[in-house]
Amino acid sequence: MINTELVLPVREEKPRENGWTILIDNGAPIQHFKDTIHSSSEYIDLVKFGWGTSLVSKYLKQKIDCLRKEGIEFFFGGTLFEKFLSQGKVDEFYHLCKQFDCSYVEISNGTIDIPNRKKAEFIADFADEFAVVGEVGAKDSLNSEQQSSAEWLENIHEDLEAGATKVITEARESGTSGICQADGAIRIDIFNQIIASGIPMERLVFEAPNKQMQTFFIQNVGSDVNLANIALSDAIALETLRLGLRSDTFNL
Repeated sequence: MINTELVLPVREEKPRENGWTILIDNGAPIQHFKDTIHSSSEYIDLVKFGWGTSLVSKYLKQKIDCLRKEGIEFFFGGTLFEKFLSQGKVDEFYHLCKQFDCSYVEISNGTIDIPNRKKAEFIADFADEFAVVGEVGAKDSLNSEQQSSAEWLENIHEDLEAGATKVITEARESGTSGICQADGAIRIDIFNQIIASGIPMERLVFEAPNKQMQTFFIQNVGSDVNLANIALSDAIALETLRLGLRSDTFNL
């Protein structure tokens, strides 16, 4: 960033525990991916290869090589883990992660119907060899609406106690489920209970695929809130939100 006399929020330097920006790659063309990572690397902490795109992306190895060159970690989407789990092939998922020398693994139960305590057992298993990112919240908006804030908090604690490095709050790439209502509005009951729980904010990651959500979390948690499901095109735009360089967060 260009040095100026402006007084701006102080951001932790990478590698950091606060202020993560996790981009989602939904199968972007290789050159677009490389250009984004190269031009914005100082603002990107991890990249998630969304859903099962890692299985059908022609240039996955080249993308991973690009990330490693820039010192950026990556992981495969939690839905891919759930697909392996649904077919009784968790060992095969483990071998896939080892094949690509993953440091991080996402473990979720947002699509398949298994108790969170069962998901936590998988977190504990993978935590022996990986930094595990747990995820709470349902992807289906109807199921999501039925989850109480107390259940959310219990699930977050379960994931952390099982060994998760951080826990992601579900919102999908559309921002219409999980911690969001179907119309995209934040479920304030869940958010307020999480904040009041005393869980350290560095242990939580909020999915925030759009500017409205990003602004909400920055205003209510701070510039160094951990955010995920950020579009490749939004890495720099999000950084300007964090620094109060846009009208939405001008008065940080």
